[in-house]
Amino acid sequence: MSFFDRNRKHLAERGIDPARLPPGQYSTDRFPVLHVGSVPDYGDLSGWTFRITGLVEREVELGWDEFTALPTIDVTTDIHCVTKWSKFDTVWTGVPIAALLDLAGPLPAATHVMQHAEFGYAANLPLADLTDPKAIVATTFGGEPLAGEHGFPARTLVPHLYLWKSVKWVRELELRSGDAPGFWEQNGYHMYGDPFLEQRFTND
Repeated sequence: MSFFDRNRKHLAERGIDPARLPPGQYSTDRFPVLHVGSVPDYGDLSGWTFRITGLVEREVELGWDEFTALPTIDVTTDIHCVTKWSKFDTVWTGVPIAALLDLAGPLPAATHVMQHAEFGYAANLPLADLTDPKAIVATTFGGEPLAGEHGFPARTLVPHLYLWKSVKWVRELELRSGDAPGFWEQNGYHMYGDPFLEQRFTND
C-alpha cells in the first residue's frame, strides 16, 4: 500500500471522508511554509495599504485602520498546497473579497484579477473565483493574527484552489479584461489550479 493510500485509510479510520482529499494529496496536521522572498517587516503598519485598481468605477486605497474597520466573516475550510499536502478544517477570519470589490465597483469588462503582493509576487484568478463566499482577505488564522511566514498582516484565501492562488502579504487587486500569468504561472504552474483536477502544471 502506498503512502497516499495509507493516508486515506487513516482518514477513514478517524471518521473523515477521504473524498475531501484531492487526488495526489496527503492530509497533515502541520502547516508547512513555502514562499518567495523574505518575510516582510511592516513595523507599526502605519505605511501599509491595500488597493483595488484597474477596471473599476473608483480605485480604492485603504490603510490598516480602515481595512480592519470593515466587517469580517469566519471561514472554516480545507486547504490544499500544490506540494501535495492538505490540511482540514482550518479556521480563518477576514474581509469577504466580494465586499471589497463592491467598494470599487468592477466594470463590465473586468473578467480577471491579478493579485499583487510584496517582492513583485503576483497570482492570477478569474474574477468569479474571488466572489466565492469563502474567498476573503484573511487577517487571522486559528483565532490569532497571521504569523509572518503565513502572510501577516493580510493574505487572500481562495480555498477551492491550490494554495499558491491564496497570496501572502497581499497589497493590491488589479481588475483586468483578460487573463495573464502571475509568478508561478510564468514558471510552469497551471493558470487555474483546481486541486480536484490536479491542475498543478501548465499541461495538466
